[in-house]
Amino acid sequence: MEFETIILEKNDRIATLTLNRPDDLNALSPQVYDELYAAAEDVTSDGQTRVLVFRGNGRAFCAGADLKEVQKILGDVPRMRWFVELCHRTYNMIEDLPIPTIASVHGMVLAGGIELAEVCDIIIAAESTRIGDQHAQYGLIAGGGGTQRLIRQMSFRKARELLITGDWMTAKEAEMHGLVSKVVPDDQLEVATGEMAEKLASRSPMASKCVKMLVNKGIQTDLHTALQLEMASVQQHYLTEDFTEGVNAFVEKRKPDFPGR
Repeated sequence: MEFETIILEKNDRIATLTLNRPDDLNALSPQVYDELYAAAEDVTSDGQTRVLVFRGNGRAFCAGADLKEVQKILGDVPRMRWFVELCHRTYNMIEDLPIPTIASVHGMVLAGGIELAEVCDIIIAAESTRIGDQHAQYGLIAGGGGTQRLIRQMSFRKARELLITGDWMTAKEAEMHGLVSKVVPDDQLEVATGEMAEKLASRSPMASKCVKMLVNKGIQTDLHTALQLEMASVQQHYLTEDFTEGVNAFVEKRKPDFPGR
């Protein structure tokens, strides 16, 4: 599959998706969203990929939506609605992927860029990264789920401050408030990302898929309902070959080799 605004590379069980509009700080146009969606579909259907890494080419991970494209549809309510729905469709698709995802971020992670990072399971940031919603600086509102995901993924009061002011955070601040999983020196970002990707790729695909589903659904419902879902899911997982392999490997004191079934 060929793309114009992103690069999708596969190496054994790890796929890397690179936003590739460096001259525009990897701004998210409708075409980018379409290609992100198509790439996400591709990695889930190839039967091989166990981890998907998102990164950005050039000076930034992503500085947000392409406002030049948005400017073209100002005042066109149907087209604006279409664009917002496209954002949600893409982010929801990525968030619900059955495989673990990593956002490997550097430079600027702003507006639509932070929304993309939010739908990934793990965020690893270079120390010099600046992260923020930014919409409020220009009288805009996060339209890709940012107002709802941010308040669920970090300190509520800090998230609300960022959404109202449009201010940026350092990578360390984002880590302190629970948004970023890990901060590393700039020259160690690629290595740290690779190590995490390899670790996740070695885990059971069936268990990862189940845990992701439980976490995503659990945060949206009450505790009793979520616990019922967990019990039912665990009972189903007992029937997988991955579960059997995990138990046998533990008893036999060896590393498991999960078939992904």
